[in-house]
Amino acid sequence: MAQKLFVGGIAFATTGEGLREFFAKSGTVLSANVVTDQSTGRSRGFGFVEMATAEEAQKAVAELNGRELDGRRLNVDIAKPKANGTREGGYGGERRGGWR
Repeated sequence: MAQKLFVGGIAFATTGEGLREFFAKSGTVLSANVVTDQSTGRSRGFGFVEMATAEEAQKAVAELNGRELDGRRLNVDIAKPKANGTREGGYGGERRGGWR
């Protein structure tokens, strides 16, 4: 079964293809994408890589966490499932009454 990985600390110059090539050393990569800002199109410094099996995902975490790609040290971990598409722990940038 496929397993998704969270990748933090990505350099702004790193592309999805660059991530794919880097993670291919640890197994079969089904997808790799760098998350970008919707308004600017610039990298947000993190992304996701989907490995073909849970074993390959664990291998990638063990081998690639803390390794450098494009001058930045990556943080690689098993991705946690999204919580029903909601944001938790903040106001999403909105101003609430009483805060000045």
